[in-house]
Amino acid sequence: MAEKRNIFLVGPMGAGKSTIGRYLAQQMHMEFFDSDTVIEERTGADIAWVFDVEGEEGFREREKCVIDDLTQKQGIVLATGGGSIKSKESRNHLSARGIVVYLETTIEKQLARTQRDKKRPLLQTEKPRRVLEELADERNHLYEEIADYIVHTDDQSAKVVANQIIELLESH
Repeated sequence: MAEKRNIFLVGPMGAGKSTIGRYLAQQMHMEFFDSDTVIEERTGADIAWVFDVEGEEGFREREKCVIDDLTQKQGIVLATGGGSIKSKESRNHLSARGIVVYLETTIEKQLARTQRDKKRPLLQTEKPRRVLEELADERNHLYEEIADYIVHTDDQSAKVVANQIIELLESH
């Protein structure tokens, strides 16, 4: 059943989408994609550089194309960028072409998980907490809007969360 369907992970940065997605794909014998990694492969540059050169708008346009391409595949696990759901088109593709799992986490956990990560352009600021709070206000309702399932990631390992997702998929 679930093996043939795509599984799309959405949620804020630091929720664990890439780590959980990799493990989930491995457990379910599915191919794993990370939309940010695909953008980096296609541009030959890292996300921070794309942001610097093209701005957030240019990056989001690239992201929208990558999400469209990847969601047309079959039997994949996709970890999306935290802001990918800002595009209505991307939200529609995600919800129409697979099972959407919203990985929910707290601002505290996001800060702890992202504090040393220099690859997150939106957090290269004096006040990362404020940025994360603003992003949560702007995006959390969009994650909820397209989610088939909501899974909390705060106090659990990637392996435990991946297994919870598998159980959810198998029970429905």
